[in-house]
Amino acid sequence: MQDTLTIVFIDRKDQLSEYDWANISLGSERVGKARCLIQGKTLTIYSINIYPEYQGRHFGAEFVERAKKKYDTLIADRVRFNAIGFWEKMGFIKHDKDNYIYKNK
Repeated sequence: MQDTLTIVFIDRKDQLSEYDWANISLGSERVGKARCLIQGKTLTIYSINIYPEYQGRHFGAEFVERAKKKYDTLIADRVRFNAIGFWEKMGFIKHDKDNYIYKNK
């Protein structure tokens, strides 16, 4: 039986943080986390951190795909040059100087 990838959003009010966080887990193992901000139906993603031993298994892409189903608009904030290809592959378009955006139709 294969483990299931789960994503649990943790509201910033529950952790006294200025960010919302998402724990990304495979079965009982946490494989990464994402630092975000949830504002209604918009999710701003500041970073996705997949732990080194789990990289290359598309967990970051799966996080984005699931977020697309939950939110109307996703914003990738301050995208680094070496990450532009990832965001474009995920369907995001350049929004301003260094942000990329995805809107559900």
